[in-house]
Amino acid sequence: MPTRLPIVAGLLSGVLAAALTVVAIVLLAPDPAPSAPARTPVPSASPSPSASPSATPATSSSSASPSAVSGNFHVGETAPPLRVPQVGGGTVDVAALRGRPVWVNFMRTDCPPCRDEFPLMNGFAVRYASTNLVVIAVDVRESETTADDFARPLGATFPVGLDTDGAAQAAWSALVLPVHFWVDASGIVREGSLGGIGPDIMAHGLSAILPGVTVTP
Repeated sequence: MPTRLPIVAGLLSGVLAAALTVVAIVLLAPDPAPSAPARTPVPSASPSPSASPSATPATSSSSASPSAVSGNFHVGETAPPLRVPQVGGGTVDVAALRGRPVWVNFMRTDCPPCRDEFPLMNGFAVRYASTNLVVIAVDVRESETTADDFARPLGATFPVGLDTDGAAQAAWSALVLPVHFWVDASGIVREGSLGGIGPDIMAHGLSAILPGVTVTP
């Protein structure tokens, strides 16, 4: 029995050594041509929606200035018809004012910029009365009482017309209030501007219809 133990131990040692050798060969041997792993698809090189050509016009149109849409002001055209009742009685008729420069302002009493502009307009009307300038405010879709209660405290010296059904507003394309039009003595619209303006733009508009007159803000 004692003589067999060394033999058995030797055999076990040999088997263990052989097993370790096989394991080492398996671990250290290179993988036989492994298949390529799956890859996440790469996004195509086409432009994103924000950079696509179709987005460009929207960007440019959103940054358009009032001068870019000056066609809405009828500049260079004969002034559209404007004949409406006047607050306090009478009629405001732009056609009847041919031969005099006319400043037309479409407004409403619930418009904060309109309230700010009235005193400025009044000042220009007084200062340039000697040029035969006529300043007209046209109240859109409000009653005579409402328009009068608005203009009287502001000391307006110019006539206020009543466009109660919005027909004149539509004819003049005055879709955004307030809006201003400067019409020369021959009845041609020479300048226009969206409202909320100051004396500098007002003076610029008047200069277009008062040739030879130095208009200051």
